[in-house]
Amino acid sequence: MIRTVLVDDEQLVRSGLKMILEAADDIEVVGEASDGAEAVKVARETAPDVMLLDIRMPGTDGLTAAAELATLPTPPRVVLLTTFDLDEYVHQALRAGAVGFLLKDTPPRDLIGAVRTVHEGNAMLAPSVTKRMLERFAAPAAPASTEAERRLAVLSDREKQVLVAVARGMSNAEAGRELGMREATVKAHVSRILAKMEMTNRVQAAILAHDAGWV
Repeated sequence: MIRTVLVDDEQLVRSGLKMILEAADDIEVVGEASDGAEAVKVARETAPDVMLLDIRMPGTDGLTAAAELATLPTPPRVVLLTTFDLDEYVHQALRAGAVGFLLKDTPPRDLIGAVRTVHEGNAMLAPSVTKRMLERFAAPAAPASTEAERRLAVLSDREKQVLVAVARGMSNAEAGRELGMREATVKAHVSRILAKMEMTNRVQAAILAHDAGWV
């Protein structure tokens, strides 16, 4: 079972999310919280696999909670609940190690799929949403650009091509079609990129590519 905790200051939202997730036979909601401080407390008590975390909440917000959750001995996979007008906050949270974000109007089937996806170790951002978010940060300051280029120098030419495709918001299948590679091969390249860069998800790598001015 995928142990999941829901964090939102609105009881109605949490109830709706719980109803959707528990309709799946492999997901169990083991806890709920109404703010970031309570979220960290519940995470310590229940050791969830995945946490769905609202960004804007009274008291301790979702960004602060995400940073604290990342320091736990066995941190959960954190997915932020947001809307397009909060993209800048999502960018900040992804840098801190969150694995993605979902819009609050995500269809039930996609919500369940997202929980399964992050539990498997993958990031959860729809390619189109990834592209929209990253484009807002496509003009890095010179020091950031220089540092990003230095870090990316360890990649092979093929890995660089794959990373550029990822940074443009492509899925593995789309990148494979553009680069003339099988989807599984693209996935393998992404795994090697993350290993070389010592990163936890492809979104962080895509942000670095944007910082370097590659996209």
